[in-house]
Amino acid sequence: MHPIVLAATLCAALGILILPKKYAFAPILIIAFLVPVGQQVLFGGFHFFAVRILIIVGSLRLIAAFFRKRLFGQGLQSIDKMILALPILHAVTFILLFRDTGAVTYEFGFLLDACGGYLLFRYFVQDRGDVLQVAKTLVFVAAVLAICMGYEYLTRVNLFSYINSFTIVPWVREGRVRAQGTFSNSITAGAFGATLFPLFFWLWKCTKAKLLGAAGLIAASVIALTSMASTGLMAYLAGILALCLWPIRNYMRPLRWGIVLTVLGLALVMKAPVWFIIARVDVIGGHGWDRAALIDAAVRHFSDWWLLGTRTNASWGADTWDACNEFVYQATSGGLASFVLFVAILFRAFGMIGSARKRVQGKRREEWFFWCLGAVLFAHVMAFWGIDYFDSIRDWWYIFLAVIPAATLSSFSKRRPVVLVREPSYTGQPDEAMSADFRERLHPHIGLTEPRNVFS
Repeated sequence: MHPIVLAATLCAALGILILPKKYAFAPILIIAFLVPVGQQVLFGGFHFFAVRILIIVGSLRLIAAFFRKRLFGQGLQSIDKMILALPILHAVTFILLFRDTGAVTYEFGFLLDACGGYLLFRYFVQDRGDVLQVAKTLVFVAAVLAICMGYEYLTRVNLFSYINSFTIVPWVREGRVRAQGTFSNSITAGAFGATLFPLFFWLWKCTKAKLLGAAGLIAASVIALTSMASTGLMAYLAGILALCLWPIRNYMRPLRWGIVLTVLGLALVMKAPVWFIIARVDVIGGHGWDRAALIDAAVRHFSDWWLLGTRTNASWGADTWDACNEFVYQATSGGLASFVLFVAILFRAFGMIGSARKRVQGKRREEWFFWCLGAVLFAHVMAFWGIDYFDSIRDWWYIFLAVIPAATLSSFSKRRPVVLVREPSYTGQPDEAMSADFRERLHPHIGLTEPRNVFS
């Protein structure tokens, strides 16, 4: 670990412990996305990455809060249990598949990142105000990344190499530099910027932080565009498309069924399987055919992975060792149960966002909030078709999943309505003429002398 990164990590750990709860997550976001992937301390065979150290420190605050009060405002919801069950299922199947002590060590770290990181942000982000603070912090993160990636795109020099243990050399395809910033490659970097765009749009359109929102929109666009990755650009365009569907938000059910019927119709008339449509999608010279061939190989080798996943997917065909598709990754690393659970999480997340938007129908700003969250989720789903989340983008995915229940469940918490009850004999002073039922309803305001305070 570079000395500068070590110092920044220690300062961030201190910030997590002493900052107020609504700001304590900011150091995690800064370290997670502004420190190059791979910065770590190796101790006792365990790899303590910078963000993993912060999760461990944050867990201490989480444990301390557990003994003082309830961690989550409305308790763990069904989606929380599903999200936590998925990495546990992955760990079990991976260990059973490889049966090696190294697999146990690896999965221990994976569970710490996934479950620990999710629970930590689920604790820090409890309502819409916390979501606003997350968005504002991510604007700062995205702005720094955009400046550095823009410089990398123009000069082929990655500035984060100066705080890394080795020089980061950007990919170049057909003469175009593919900037990656702190990420492992340009694809995950592009997906990060693309999935931030709808969130920053909400910040610009529906909050008082319009200047921050505008800066975030520019930064997210620069990140997605300088990555020069088809996956990132497709997710970016998907997020914009979702935002543009706002005028027909009340007709999404017919639209969804129309898409399903269209796909079924294409499956009937196409000579190749329908997933080979991906091979036709080429934004900037990407390898869509590889993704389509990977899906086709996974379908044909269903018997290899349905129980516990597989460790032989490299033998399926050319480049099939790289599960560059989140759906295929879930299948090959956790079996059919993992794949079904992952899809169920996506359905549940879309359902919670949609139901929350309907509850606030007529309140334009609140509707836009949930619509933008849905657009972020849709952009993630589009990115899943071109990459499996593995570096810092996986941290962002779990953070966003923690935002969904916090945002949607907080729309339930409304002020309890007060029933106005008046009796002719009541003059504002508690006396014997008041009925026992009436006195019970006024408690604990029975000692107040002004009727307007009782009925406020």
